[in-house]
Amino acid sequence: MKIIYPVFPLLFLGLTCTGKPKISFNHEVLPILSKQGCSQGSCHGSPHGKGHFRLSLRAFDPSLDSHTIFREELGRRINPIEPSKSLLLLKPTMAIAHEGGQRLKVDSFEYNLIRDWIREGCPTPEDEAKCVKLEILPGGSKLLKWPEFNLQLSAKATFSDGSSRDVTRLAVFTTSDENVAVVTPAGKVTGKNRGQAAILVRYLEQVQSIHITFSRKPEGFAWKAPAPVNYVDEKVLAKLRLLHYAPSPLISDSTFVRRIHLDLTGLLPKTAVVQTFLSDDAKDKRSQLIDRLLDSPDYAKYWARKWGDLLRLSRKQIGEGAVYKFADWLEQSIATNQSYDEFARDLLTAKGSSLLNPEANFIRTTINAEDAMESTSQLFLGSRIQCAKCHNHPFERWTQDNYYGLTAFFARTKTKKLGKSEETFVWNAKEGEVKHPVSGKHLPPWVPDTGPFELPPDKDRRQVFAEWLTKPGNPFFAKVEVNRIWASLMGIGIVEPFDDFRDTNPPSNEPLLEALAKDFVDSGFNRRDLIRKIVNSNAYQTSAESNEFNRDDTRFFSFRQPRRLEAEQLVDALGQVTGKPMKFPGVPNTVKAVHLPAPDLGQKNRSMIGDIEFLKVFGQPERQTVCSCERAGDAGLGQALQLFNGKLFNSMLTAGDSLFRKSLSAKKPLSEIVENLHLSALSRFPNEKEKAIALAYLEKATDKGKALEDLCWAILNRNEFLFNH
Repeated sequence: MKIIYPVFPLLFLGLTCTGKPKISFNHEVLPILSKQGCSQGSCHGSPHGKGHFRLSLRAFDPSLDSHTIFREELGRRINPIEPSKSLLLLKPTMAIAHEGGQRLKVDSFEYNLIRDWIREGCPTPEDEAKCVKLEILPGGSKLLKWPEFNLQLSAKATFSDGSSRDVTRLAVFTTSDENVAVVTPAGKVTGKNRGQAAILVRYLEQVQSIHITFSRKPEGFAWKAPAPVNYVDEKVLAKLRLLHYAPSPLISDSTFVRRIHLDLTGLLPKTAVVQTFLSDDAKDKRSQLIDRLLDSPDYAKYWARKWGDLLRLSRKQIGEGAVYKFADWLEQSIATNQSYDEFARDLLTAKGSSLLNPEANFIRTTINAEDAMESTSQLFLGSRIQCAKCHNHPFERWTQDNYYGLTAFFARTKTKKLGKSEETFVWNAKEGEVKHPVSGKHLPPWVPDTGPFELPPDKDRRQVFAEWLTKPGNPFFAKVEVNRIWASLMGIGIVEPFDDFRDTNPPSNEPLLEALAKDFVDSGFNRRDLIRKIVNSNAYQTSAESNEFNRDDTRFFSFRQPRRLEAEQLVDALGQVTGKPMKFPGVPNTVKAVHLPAPDLGQKNRSMIGDIEFLKVFGQPERQTVCSCERAGDAGLGQALQLFNGKLFNSMLTAGDSLFRKSLSAKKPLSEIVENLHLSALSRFPNEKEKAIALAYLEKATDKGKALEDLCWAILNRNEFLFNH
């Protein structure tokens, strides 16, 4: 039996003895519950709540929260007669056992506010003004120089009735990088190291951020850098000088020829190419080599494969026949240097047969309108908007309305499989709406910075979206692609991960990103031209060796960030050095791993499964999502075992017709064989010490073939070989 207190009707009207509530449930109580972590996803904000008590995630749904707080378990969660005896206060103060630990202190500002709200009768007026704007004071990006590494922030909220208030004590403050800066719940920022951090401030549904740069000059630091080649260097060097990071020196010709081949074609340079390049005295030989590689078929094939990863190009997704068609379309797009805006429009608006119009496979890989929108958003807007599907995004400005407004562009896109074949037909229907899961209302198509569209029924919604997306003034489109290209070439994005643009993940060098994007737009979205400018810069040609003044730099490009060879690159490199390239089912024997149309082509020979497993161990993606995170780059025990004595690697080394065994049979001098091994694997001649050790080992060996296997094994297990540096 529920006990009904006579005073409750008056109290639940939200009235005090004066008729005027003193404390706002929406503007004060809910922000406190959010700030203390009560409505986080790991606590009562989870889909099923905790301890039979469920709150909306970060106060997303005030009506749900008001119901669960004082309508459910009446007389237990709140006690208007004795507010301090309310479970809403007893549990977070640990007066009663609480799985979430202590969240409030008795008589704290937060405690007293909730207690007084209960005392006033838990008022929840439905017509309360909404928060429409949040400001961080002081505003704008900040530069703090050592030792002044402290900054007090405040938060100001403006409401729909024109009123405003200081909400610093109610807002949530977080930092994007705790190694650089920390921030207290009260908004005091303290720098820990030089670098850059974003401080995110959240109050109710409003989110704002401020970027703070911390500069500190190390003892003995003196600025020294080569003259900039182009605007890329100017922007990079300006940031480094501001932070007092000394750039590393430029790389040697041997390192350059290896790096540029791996980055533009995915392949190691051949021995003859290395020798010719090293002996060339032309001052512009690097730029000449860049131009030759950008015009080569290998460049088009390799960068088409990169897009294949992102577009979920696999047999499982679209069938083997469509794989080859789509892969050919991608390769042709890169080979002809199709403008990026046209490329995106082709993918987004394609219709008809998936075999006759391969670009239609982009839609085919998606499950429904929501999946199509999420994939599009991540690929072309750099936004992982999935979190906004069930509630407003907890850390960004995306709302649930935004999510379904974007989805509406794809709501009328339909697919149908044609018979038993792999062919799928894509078309646009004249009907199809998106219903908001909370309000139940149909939402019109919506885009950022523009708002909703009212479109006639026969208007192609995808076409409208594509036109908006690819406009030169779109603040997202160009930046996402130039950042993706930059990350491919430099090993790390200006925004990292490269497809995760958000307030809490600011660019490490915003002027650089802006300049690249502007140049990209001005060039007519010319991807090849952008790549050429980046790889001709000193920033790209900087050594991977750090120095005492940049050793802690992980984001600002003072030195090259080495990265492990991709799975496909490694397989091809092993095959090139040993002369025993891996062969793949469903494609000609001459096809390289870095050019494979898909990772799951039919394996007709079961003996090849072990070879395929090698690629998986080294991070080849399954291509089930559009996320860059699917390609794994971290080292592990499995990789070490494969390189120590794995089936594929061992078969290459021990083959009787390997390159070094052929050289031995041809009676070539051991010194020449040693040189060729180094040129093939490392793109350089061995130094005197390396050569002396290798020759001494080979000369005393009774079985020269076995000894060469050992030498090759040792070279191929060096980090210098395993990394693109």
